[in-house]
Amino acid sequence: MKQKFKDHIKNRLPFLQKSKLLIACSGGLDSIVLAYLCHVNNFEIGIAHCNFGLRGVESDGDESFVSTIAEKFEVPFFVTNFETEKYAQDHKLSIQMAARELRYQWFETLLSSHKYDYVLTAHHKDDNLETFLINLSRGTGIDGLTGIPEINRNYVRPLLPFSRNQIMEFATKNEIEWREDSSNSDTKYLRNKLRHNVIPELISINPSFLNNFENTLDYLKHAQDFIRSQMYRIRKEVFEYGELDTIKIAIHKLQKYDNPKKYLYFLLKEYGFTAWDDIIRMLNAQSGKQIFSSTHRLVKNREYLLLCPIIEDVPDRVYHIPEEENRIMIPSGMIHLKEVSELCDTDLKTIFVDKEKLKYPLIVRKWKEGDYFYPLGMKGKKKLSKYFKDEKLSLLAKERVWLLCSGEEIVWVINYRADNRFKINPETKQLLKVTIT
Repeated sequence: MKQKFKDHIKNRLPFLQKSKLLIACSGGLDSIVLAYLCHVNNFEIGIAHCNFGLRGVESDGDESFVSTIAEKFEVPFFVTNFETEKYAQDHKLSIQMAARELRYQWFETLLSSHKYDYVLTAHHKDDNLETFLINLSRGTGIDGLTGIPEINRNYVRPLLPFSRNQIMEFATKNEIEWREDSSNSDTKYLRNKLRHNVIPELISINPSFLNNFENTLDYLKHAQDFIRSQMYRIRKEVFEYGELDTIKIAIHKLQKYDNPKKYLYFLLKEYGFTAWDDIIRMLNAQSGKQIFSSTHRLVKNREYLLLCPIIEDVPDRVYHIPEEENRIMIPSGMIHLKEVSELCDTDLKTIFVDKEKLKYPLIVRKWKEGDYFYPLGMKGKKKLSKYFKDEKLSLLAKERVWLLCSGEEIVWVINYRADNRFKINPETKQLLKVTIT
């Protein structure tokens, strides 16, 4: 195994040979063998150990043992102690998930503060199979069935090609000592139940099961790569990128494909959506229908689905602009006010008003039902809700509309239309230019 490990590093992970590496070491068989192999291959390593405080004296014994290994190898040793049960309770997590969060948070700190390039973990071929079966039982998509990634940002798993039996035989042959974690035999945990009951039965049925599984993973990864390349092409066709991080998904383009549901799954799963049947029904729903994930919202707007991040709204926020102020920042941009001597071209982001008609302080607020104004260039007044409908504004666009007001009167529907009541005329003596950037 020593030579196979060396060959694997040379062929697949050559960058590790010239990197500063941190070994995540519990004291168990796998991580001790990983530390040993890195040491005998003269890698620049440090050893990091987490004491989760879950097994009392046994946990303290693991810490002492790993410390001794680091001293023997003459490499830096890092240790931390966690109140894992309290963290799990405070964050409403299982003990396993709490321990995972805590250790990876600590690893990130060590990477940064001690300038390590990578963290090496001792996941191996059997761990890959266990993870596959767990994800299969939970009904994950193909991403959950392609195994543990060998490289994931700053985390590398050099033992993935090796089975637990290979690692055990190597440790026994080289008289390498390790610590047994008593919790690993507790079959109340799903992973342990698979490890001790299910996987041995599968291997007894087919002794080549692990190797065949590895081949299956390769096929699944190839399929995953193919799907990603196809979805990249489709995304370019059906996605239109708009303002304020909004993505427009063209429904008519999506419906050209057989079974749009499967395409929506691959297009939207990274945004946290799971209600696929409801999303499919949105294709034929009325405008305004919306679905939320934990991070994003999807809104039906005529011939499009609009995808955007969920942003905490401040509907009651009101900004006041005294006469001596010449600019103010609002969520949609910076408003600038400047007296000028003559008119120039206007656009949606620039208006000119008669300053003498304004009542200070000016007010900037969100629009509300019942608001009306006198659109510049049109006769009479119009409710904003009717104006938005005529302009075919989406629900998202309407939510982001701000008004510049003089008292109760609207001066400008910002980014859309000025009000007739404040327009420049031949008698105007003070011209005020208002822009938003």
